Amino acid sequence: MKRQLPLFLVLIFGLFGIVQYFIPHEKSEWMYEYLLDWIYIIGIFALALGIWSLLRVSWDKIKHKRQNWPYSVVTLVGLFAMIFFGFNYFRDFFNSAGLQNYMFRAFFDYIMIPIQSTMFSLLAFFIASASFRAFRARSFQATLLLLAGFVVMLGSVPIGNVLFAWLPQGWQVSNIADWVRNYPQVAGQRAIQIGIALGIISTSLRLILGIERAHLGGEG
Repeated sequence: MKRQLPLFLVLIFGLFGIVQYFIPHEKSEWMYEYLLDWIYIIGIFALALGIWSLLRVSWDKIKHKRQNWPYSVVTLVGLFAMIFFGFNYFRDFFNSAGLQNYMFRAFFDYIMIPIQSTMFSLLAFFIASASFRAFRARSFQATLLLLAGFVVMLGSVPIGNVLFAWLPQGWQVSNIADWVRNYPQVAGQRAIQIGIALGIISTSLRLILGIERAHLGGEG
């Protein structure tokens, strides 16, 4: 029963999610919106479960002094600090409560945002390293990728048009780069999106029909 009931619920609500698109009636739309409201309820429980899992894993790492356990201390301190300043109502000292709390905004603006900026800065170096490995003319496709990347990069900076100012009118590097972005790149993106959509459809059907049971904690 522990497996049959979840499979039955997935089947019923999955089929309703498909069928309701073909029922142009206000009651069908109301039922769909009503079921969507349950996503927020489930999300709240999932958030509580995630916080409990974070607490348990971090405390276990601190308790047994495992590798990088001081980072878990910082994680828990940050978690409880944000919860405290997000829920307090000492308006006279902290100006306001909730999302507009002074300390809540200070933690977010002066700690969280710089951390995100640092991560994106490091990501730029990883992208440059991956591009260096990918842009090697070992085959015809790799050569096309190399040429397209070279043209797009030159067309994105003013020096590109300066270096190739001798090209005929309308054939500036920036125009060629725009053509690459608007046609071959868009075609590739749409092909990828179609592939993703087909994958979503196949995975959804496997879930609805009970073929995919990984969400139940196993294959059986």
